[in-house]
Amino acid sequence: MVNRALVTLVGALLLAAGPASAVPAFETVKRQYISTEGVLLDRNGEPIHELRVDPHGRRLPWVALTEVSPALIEAVIRAEDKRFFHHGGVDWLALSDAAWSSLFSSKPRGASTLSMQVAAMLEGKLKRGREHRTLGQKWDQINAARALETAWTKRQILEAYLNLSTFRGELQGVGAASRALFDKQPSGLNEREARLMAVLLRGPNATAEAVAKRACALGLAMQPPQPCDDLESLAHEALEGASNPRAAIALAPHVARALVTAEQRRVQSTLDGGLQAFVLEAMNRQLAALELQHVSDAAVLVVDNATGEVLAYIGNSGESSSARYVDGVRAARQAGSTLKPFLYELALEQRLLTAASLLDDSAINLVTPSGLYVPQDYDREFKGLVSLRSALSGSLNVPAVRVLTLVGPELFAERLRDLGFEYITHDGDYYGYSLALGSAEVSLWQLTNAYRALVNGGVLSPLTVTFGAKGAGQSVMDRGASYIVADILSDRAARSITFGLANALAARFWVAVKTGTSKGMRDNWCVGSSRRYTVGVWVGNFDGSPMWDVSGVSGAAPLWAEIMNSLHATDAPAPVLPTGVEMAQVSFDPPVEAPRDELFLAGTATGRMIAKAPELTHPAITYPGQGEIIAVDPDIPPGRQRVRFEASGGSNLQWRLNGEALKSGELWQPLPGRWVLTLHDATGTQLDAVRFEVRGSAE
Repeated sequence: MVNRALVTLVGALLLAAGPASAVPAFETVKRQYISTEGVLLDRNGEPIHELRVDPHGRRLPWVALTEVSPALIEAVIRAEDKRFFHHGGVDWLALSDAAWSSLFSSKPRGASTLSMQVAAMLEGKLKRGREHRTLGQKWDQINAARALETAWTKRQILEAYLNLSTFRGELQGVGAASRALFDKQPSGLNEREARLMAVLLRGPNATAEAVAKRACALGLAMQPPQPCDDLESLAHEALEGASNPRAAIALAPHVARALVTAEQRRVQSTLDGGLQAFVLEAMNRQLAALELQHVSDAAVLVVDNATGEVLAYIGNSGESSSARYVDGVRAARQAGSTLKPFLYELALEQRLLTAASLLDDSAINLVTPSGLYVPQDYDREFKGLVSLRSALSGSLNVPAVRVLTLVGPELFAERLRDLGFEYITHDGDYYGYSLALGSAEVSLWQLTNAYRALVNGGVLSPLTVTFGAKGAGQSVMDRGASYIVADILSDRAARSITFGLANALAARFWVAVKTGTSKGMRDNWCVGSSRRYTVGVWVGNFDGSPMWDVSGVSGAAPLWAEIMNSLHATDAPAPVLPTGVEMAQVSFDPPVEAPRDELFLAGTATGRMIAKAPELTHPAITYPGQGEIIAVDPDIPPGRQRVRFEASGGSNLQWRLNGEALKSGELWQPLPGRWVLTLHDATGTQLDAVRFEVRGSAE
């Protein structure tokens, strides 16, 4: 036992020499430990999303020793320093055995205690390099460990060791390791998991087989001995599939990525954590219900009307989404009918129409530079004369197009840009009459805020997800016209012209709501406001593929209704009638709608709305126009393409095309070539004639 006597003598000399250097306070080390994860907080200060912001290593917040499984503490002490609680920083017996092993073995054993290892972690010059530590480094490490034992308690040393040690790859600290390897908090580790974790401290990059073998040997050396059952399968499962710890909470990835950075690791947002979780769950339920109709994705935004604070922001459905990194709140999608309220508001604001004005919902063919534009209604039926209230509530397409011809596409496009629709960058002529039906692209973010402006008296202010931030508002729409449009959107009876009385839009409290579906059923919208909140919902597919038989009422509206109902435990009052808006009794001639009380801007009220009788004019061809060019659509089968010839005035009129008589009311299949269309009375006298051309292939 010469070696033990020698080491004992060296130990006595070291004891006489005393501690070598000052030791940082435990609280200082703990405070300087920085997690690689940032945290997004909700408006109440509760964590709602964890996000990695530092690419160097992987550390989670510091874990107190009281939050570590006793099984792991026992396994680590047994594996690393079995006399930890009985020495003063240096295990002289282990050191003597190591010294003897260094002299006579090709595989020398280490003898660093937990205290010595922590001391090396705290002092860079004591860390082991590629080779073994020099005698001088070992001397300094021993002195540092003794100093550490003097300044810290045993429990503090053990706690620091578990947090500062690397377990595997870039996983540093017991918090990151237990989460990544076993998807558990350190407090939940069982005996088998604890042994695997403990042996990783000596060999972080060892194979699963080697780790299992060492964990088995460690278990057999413990008192009482622990079995080795299934250790190898557990090691394979833990080590081969885990590289990153799963986030403890992940409710708002898009907001977290926007706000949480390496410089701002803990950020408070405007989101409500409870509402965010509820909306995400409700969204996944609705998507599951629509799965057989080829619907994969959705997005939701919930906003406080008064402040513009975003209370819920769901960019997609998470792991079940077809593209989980796509932000559906900010993505540009076709608006569908959701832009109609802003068109009607503009017409009211300019005193061109009132809510009682009669509009013609009948077939219309509009000549555009790109060809003939023939809008259709949602239900493929025409209603004839309807009031503006019924046309907007029922989302009738033809009346909206007629209103756009009155207002003008350019003025409407300019108004939409003023409302924050940043993707509408072209002039009105670029979009043409289809702008009334939502051919332009918008985002859910923009659309929700514009609807919020409707119930805020036409005042638009920025939305915010940053807690405490607030932007100035500006008046974009007329206060009175905005109120009337919001009232129309809340009118359940007027909406029934298209949707019936029983639908998802029928709330038990006051809400102004509108749905929309883009061309080809690629986008499904439902956006609406109570007096306090605005909720916007988009449903569709991020890849742009069409849904199968899904409308705004069946797709987005049920989710919108569930969220809106959850926000109002009690009834929500209607907005107060503003100055400049008055109510008057109105009747219709002909009586296409029942007499009612209607809202008017001051000075525009009328007690009786009379439909203008058609003027008696000489019969003439109104469609096609002289010299018009009709294009055959290559995407539509030729047998399904038809043209309706139209004329004004007269009765018992007859048509001839290139001299050939056409049957009365016959729809003509367009054929390429140049054509002469003539209009004749009952006696065969020619009344009018036009020349037109059809281009394209009829095959």
